[in-house]
Amino acid sequence: MVRGKIQMKRIENAASRQVTFSKRRNGLLKKASELSVLCDAEVAVIIFSQKGKVYEFSSSDMQKTIERYYKYTKEAQTDKLEMERYTQQLTLEAANMTRKIEFLEVSRRKLLGQSLGSCSLEEIQEVESQLERSLRNIRAKKGHLFKEQIEQLKAKERFLSEENAKLSAKIRGEQWKPSTEQKETGAYSSQSSRSSEVETELFIGLPENRCC
Repeated sequence: MVRGKIQMKRIENAASRQVTFSKRRNGLLKKASELSVLCDAEVAVIIFSQKGKVYEFSSSDMQKTIERYYKYTKEAQTDKLEMERYTQQLTLEAANMTRKIEFLEVSRRKLLGQSLGSCSLEEIQEVESQLERSLRNIRAKKGHLFKEQIEQLKAKERFLSEENAKLSAKIRGEQWKPSTEQKETGAYSSQSSRSSEVETELFIGLPENRCC
C-alpha cells in the first residue's frame, strides 16, 4: 500500500501529533549521529517539545559546541557590520564624487561661455576672474617656456661658435705649418742646387797662353 503525501501543516489531533513527534525526533537524532560518524563532523541537535521537554544529541561536548557556535555567529555578525559600514562608506564616497563631477561639469560649461543664462552677476564676475587668472598663468608658463628655449638656443650657438673657431684654427695651422717630409725635400733641393753650381769659363787660344 502506497503511503499518501503528508501535508506540511500542524497536526490537529494531539495523539497523532505526539506519535509523529516521537518518530521524527528519533529519526532526526539518528541521522545526526550517522552524519557525525560518516563525515567526521561536529554535530549538535537540540529539540524542545511542545510541553518544554528537551532532547539533544552532540557528537562532542554540547557546551563547547554551543560556545563555538556563539563565537562563529559573533564573528559573522561583526563581519556583516563591517561590510555594511564599508558599503555605506563607498556609497557616500560615490555620491560625493558624483556631486563633484556635476559641479566641475557646470564650471566647465560656464568657462566655455555656456549655460550663462541662469547665472547671477556675482557668478559671471567669478567666472571672469577665473578666466583672467587662468590667462595670467598661461602667459607666465608660455614666457617661461620661451625663456628656456632661448637659453637652449644661446647655449647651442656658443657651442657651435667654439667648434667653428677650433676648426678654423686647425685649418690655418695645417696651411702654414710645413710637414716633416716637406722640410726634408726642401733641404735636399738646396744641396743639389749648390753642388750643381760649377764655375765654367771659355778660353780661346793656345793652351800655353792660358792663365793659371
